[in-house]
Amino acid sequence: MQKWIMSGLFFAACAFAVVLMFTLPGKEQVAEENNPTLPVVQLDAAKAEATVKANCITCHGDQLQGGIGPSLEKIGAEHDAEGIFNIVTKGSGQMPSFKEKLAPEEIANVAMWLSEKK
Repeated sequence: MQKWIMSGLFFAACAFAVVLMFTLPGKEQVAEENNPTLPVVQLDAAKAEATVKANCITCHGDQLQGGIGPSLEKIGAEHDAEGIFNIVTKGSGQMPSFKEKLAPEEIANVAMWLSEKK
């Protein structure tokens, strides 16, 4: 009886290991999530401004003057487009991640637009 229980536990552990092998993210996926890359997009200032108005003014103010979040009026002097893209995608401090709310191309467009604010 004890052999049957041990055999059952062994096969259950093996099945669990196989499931984990196919569902856990690989090294490349984890690296991409930790360091997202800025997609190549053509800057569309009107779309970027609309995206900012729809998603950012609550914390950063309607003129990007700051409020709950910091001022973004001269954010381009502190961060390039890649840095802004990483912050918006992953979040930083109290700022939430927007990777589930906005497409990478939308975030890239906003990052490029904000990077010009110096």
